[in-house]
Order: sequence, then C-alpha cells, then structure tokens
Amino acid sequence: MSSATTSILLLLLMLVGQATSCFGAPDSIEHMRIAGKEYARLSDWAKSNEFGLRWLKRDETVELVNSAAKVVLQIHSPEAQVNGIAVRLLFPLVPHGEGVWISLADLKSTFEPVLFPPRLKRGEALRSVCLDPGHGGKDPGNQVGSSQEKKFALLLSQELQTELKHAGWKVTLTRTRDNFVELPSRPEIARHDKADLFISLHFNSIGSSASSVKGAEVYCLAPAGAPSTNAGGEGGGARSFAGNRYNDENMFLAYQLQKALTRKVPIEDRGVHRARFWVLRDAVMPAVLIEAGFLSHPVEGRKIASSSYRRQLASAIVDGLAAYKSVMERGL
Repeated sequence: MSSATTSILLLLLMLVGQATSCFGAPDSIEHMRIAGKEYARLSDWAKSNEFGLRWLKRDETVELVNSAAKVVLQIHSPEAQVNGIAVRLLFPLVPHGEGVWISLADLKSTFEPVLFPPRLKRGEALRSVCLDPGHGGKDPGNQVGSSQEKKFALLLSQELQTELKHAGWKVTLTRTRDNFVELPSRPEIARHDKADLFISLHFNSIGSSASSVKGAEVYCLAPAGAPSTNAGGEGGGARSFAGNRYNDENMFLAYQLQKALTRKVPIEDRGVHRARFWVLRDAVMPAVLIEAGFLSHPVEGRKIASSSYRRQLASAIVDGLAAYKSVMERGL
C-alpha cells in the first residue's frame, strides 16, 4: 500500500468518530450566509478535525495540518492543495469579521470525499472500466500542426487498455478506431457494458501563452448549484444530473488520478476541477475526464506524440485506479 493511501486510512480511523458532528450536524460549527452561500468558520472546522491552523503568509495563505493530512488555502481564491495535490474549490475562501470562512459546499463536496472517502458495500468490488477516447472521425478535437487530439486520445486509451488488462481489470472502449461517437452515446456505452468506472481521455490546447501553459488536470462533475470551471461553461448549474449521484466517488477518483499523474510521470499539477461535460453529466457510475497534457506546448506536445511517454501516462492512471480501488474496497 502506498504511503499516501496509508495516510488517508489513518485520517479516516482518527476522524471517523467526528465526521458526523462535522458534516452531519452543521450546528456544531458556526456558519453564516456570505454572497448568497453558506459558509463555516474555518478555525471551527479545523478544531473539530484536530487540525492545527497557521498563517504561511498573513491574510493570504493559511495551512491546516494534523498527523495525517495537510491542507493549504488561499484567501479570496478557489486555489487549494490537499496533501500537496492541487484542488480547485467550488467557492473562494473569504475573510469576514475577525475570521476566515469556507463554504459548506466545499466542506461537503471537496474535502469530505478526499479526507473521508466513501466505501463500497461489503462484498462489492471494482472490476471493470470503460475508457472513452475523446473526439474521433469528423471531430478532430484540438489540433496543433498535424497533431490531432483524437489520434493521441485513442492511442493513450489503447495503451491504457493493455495495462489495465494486465492489472486484472475488464476494459471496454467507446471507440476503437477513428470514428465519430455522439457525446450522449459515450456514457450509454459504459452503462450497456456494466462498467464500474468511466474515464474520458483528452489532451488540451491553448492559443495564447502556448509556450508556458502545460500540465495535467482531472475533471469530475460539478455538484448542483456550483460553478463549472471549464472554459465552455455548459450551464445547468442549478440542476442535478444522473452523474451527481456519485459526487463523492467522482471527487475521490479525480483526486487519486491527479495525484498519480503528477507524482509518477511527473507532469505539472493543474489540479482537480469540476465541470458539466456531457459525458460526466450522463454517467451512471463514477466518472472523470482527464486532460493529460497540452498539445500546444512545444515540449509537452512532442512528449504526447511519443509512445514511451504515453505509456508513462497510462501507467500512472493504472496506479491511480489501484489506489482508488484499494480504499473503496477496504472496510473500516
């Protein structure tokens, strides 16, 4: 078992008795409405979970630490780190009065799934994955010169399929060649195949600042009422979709995959994000979308075109799935 997984399990053992009072009974910590959202006093939440709190930079950066976890937060910013992995909050941390306040939505949907991961019912197991190579056919996805996202997404999926099968997973793909698959059909294929998990694979691109913007980011479905952090912003923010049944599993899966990618490849950590991509909205199992690098970056783009580099990415994703599976299947 990895040290990171051990840390999570230690945290669970230490805090499981407090989880109900922290998240299940919000009256146990002070909260108030700020800018239309419910916020809790950060120091109260930290104390409830035996975190020490200190300023790394007064009125700018605050750190919460206990024996098993470290959380770093920025004032007036959605940027955060959990055990060194970048995680984007749903709503910025804000100062108010003499305290600092964090949204109840983030306590419930960002920190609880990572620090208090969900569990499968006894006897259940994770055995199958549906891989979704982004784009295809008439839809090339991002294109930089002759490099097309659809090609490398399929190649990465095929490499990942091979490695997952060697690790004992059953694997299906939403497409196995250069053909176009409608977005609503992709999670439907996963449902038809009775997949336990759904992973959509993509590569990013940016027009400006192409020489400086690089790295990996993993998306899971935004909870109802929370903003979408992808550039498209699909709307429907107040609605709940089928995929929101798995908010906790989605977040924990995205976190484990982002951690594995950024620690094993390595690749710049652009963090865990929430969005309302079609393939995440309609999934009836835990689902994430991985942006595994930038085709537009002059160095990273060349790496993506390399089969050896794609094998590194695939190996990291396998490790992330193994860590997720280990925690989900382990009862306390």
